[in-house]
Amino acid sequence: MRILVLGGGWFLGRAVVSGALERGWEVTTFTRGLSGIPVPGAVAVHGDRERPEDLARLADHGPWDAVIDTSASELSPHVVRSGTRTLEPVVGRYVYVSTVAVYEGWPTEPLNTCSPVWAALTSTRPDTTQPPDSASGINPDYGRRKAGTEHAVTETFGLARTSLLRPGVILGPGEYVGRLPWWLHRTERGGLILAPGDPARRFQAVDVRDVATFALDQVVHVGHQVHNLGTPIGRETMGGFLQACMDVTGSTGELLWVEDEILLRHGLRQWTELPLWWIHPGVSVIDSSSAVAAGFHSRPLAETVTDTWHWLSQGNTPVPHRRRAKHGITPAKEQAILDSVH
Repeated sequence: MRILVLGGGWFLGRAVVSGALERGWEVTTFTRGLSGIPVPGAVAVHGDRERPEDLARLADHGPWDAVIDTSASELSPHVVRSGTRTLEPVVGRYVYVSTVAVYEGWPTEPLNTCSPVWAALTSTRPDTTQPPDSASGINPDYGRRKAGTEHAVTETFGLARTSLLRPGVILGPGEYVGRLPWWLHRTERGGLILAPGDPARRFQAVDVRDVATFALDQVVHVGHQVHNLGTPIGRETMGGFLQACMDVTGSTGELLWVEDEILLRHGLRQWTELPLWWIHPGVSVIDSSSAVAAGFHSRPLAETVTDTWHWLSQGNTPVPHRRRAKHGITPAKEQAILDSVH
């Protein structure tokens, strides 16, 4: 099997490349070469997806049985469409890692693969998006843009040659956004720890290695595939997640659970200031049963937490990324909230 990975230097892309090499496949990666470390054994081609001449040069390295696209999270439909049209003659199948944000009901409603998707932004011109609402953390424009990138894939390759994978939040070794690493470092520091909302709140995330494995499995599937990727609904909780962080770091701290209403009154930004805290009712009600029927397996969240802490403890550091600075409450603000309720 010969595959192309768009992205491949860090996090999900790197996990895909490593998994493909373990299967004995030939792998080509396409990255800008500005961050991350190349995976030994893969052929690295450097270029920018926004430069048509770089894409044309990449196509000269083909053909490939499939492409796995892990690096389109911040690209416009215009850019993705340009890439698919250049690669279509030299690629057999397109596996696109998208997001559950393409659904109109995300994150306020339970979701399955039949849920309505945002009307795609299909203009051939680059699109612009608005920033998310600071209070709720919801950004419909992001979902519309991602729906547009999905459409760019399927309109070029056709339904029969495409797999659309829609994970929720992805955690695990190498995470660059800083959600799980922030909680690990916070629990390690100890003391009285501000814990958000209800410890019994459902919590859905997916391990980066499980997404990579399933993406690789999709290479040999036939026909149009659309799957949500997440842990089973109700299997994990916020309390279990934070307790796993406490356990693996050997924390001597104490979790103080504070109600959502109090956190909102203090002006806490959902999803970022206390990473992974979101009060919307549909955020962890994502049905992944179709993926499970197709062979998807999601490991226990505690294993993801443990392996991420081990990865960090070995001196590894995520690649620098601008989104990392948005995550985490300042110690002064956390203490002020704790003082007000304790």
